[in-house]
Amino acid sequence: MKPSLCILTILFCMTLQIQAQNSPEVISRLEIVDVKTGERTLVKEFDYLIEAPNWTPDGKYLIYNSKGLLYKIPVQGGNPELIPTGSAKKLNNDHVLSFDGTFFAISDQTKGQSQVFTVPFTGGEAKLITPKAPSYLHGISTDGKTLSYCADRNGNYDVYIIPTEGGEEIRLTDAEGLDDGPEYAPNGKHIWFCPVRSGNMQAWRMNLDGSDQKQMSIDDSNNWFPHVSPDGKLVSFIAYNKDEVPPGSHPANKNVEIRLMSSQGGKATTLVKLFGGQGTLNVNSWAPDSKKLAFVSYQLKK
Repeated sequence: MKPSLCILTILFCMTLQIQAQNSPEVISRLEIVDVKTGERTLVKEFDYLIEAPNWTPDGKYLIYNSKGLLYKIPVQGGNPELIPTGSAKKLNNDHVLSFDGTFFAISDQTKGQSQVFTVPFTGGEAKLITPKAPSYLHGISTDGKTLSYCADRNGNYDVYIIPTEGGEEIRLTDAEGLDDGPEYAPNGKHIWFCPVRSGNMQAWRMNLDGSDQKQMSIDDSNNWFPHVSPDGKLVSFIAYNKDEVPPGSHPANKNVEIRLMSSQGGKATTLVKLFGGQGTLNVNSWAPDSKKLAFVSYQLKK
């Protein structure tokens, strides 16, 4: 039986509220993993919460959010550098770099509920793109002209797109239940997302106009946030044990797996087992050469 829309929406909202108010103190480990060998490399350990690494197109830096702000750090490690975002000072872990590396799209909740903004790559004042809230950014089109996001409109979380310069939003999904994580594939032809319409959270794909919505992962887990590699061959995602987490929830501090699947769909394989979840792999963190992934694992402070 499919979970009801009401229950899923309540679970989604409760998860965000609980995580914001009652997050335990953690040690964050920013790591890189080789997708062929599974070898993990520690970039830097932090005595506080960091989340959701992006990889810059030049391969030199990792981008992450922490304490409501955006930072970059050399891939080899070192000292983080603040990326100014102006009056946007309560960023969540939904931030994405444009394919050409010239700007960020971010989600920020300084004014209350999450809204989508854009910011130049070098930093600057955040420009509001989605006056309606809540809106959670997840993707930028390959030409940089369109943003994709998950948004609650009248009690239903669906996938929307909007021009990068602002304008009218367009709804792409209308199925009952949560549709989340919409991200543009590098082939410029598809948007990947994760809905609960099959009973579990799974990775799906659709055309840019919302047509031909197709389930791509089929297993017994709850699979969140599919990310396509730059060469278009592989998809990474976070897998939760379905007996531990409701399909409409992606909490922090759980035993999870990073899995890889062909972009044509099929059986996924486990790349990394870790303690994490929320914050580990919310946004695309593939290296430009498609050979490595960046992610964050966690350890609860004693």
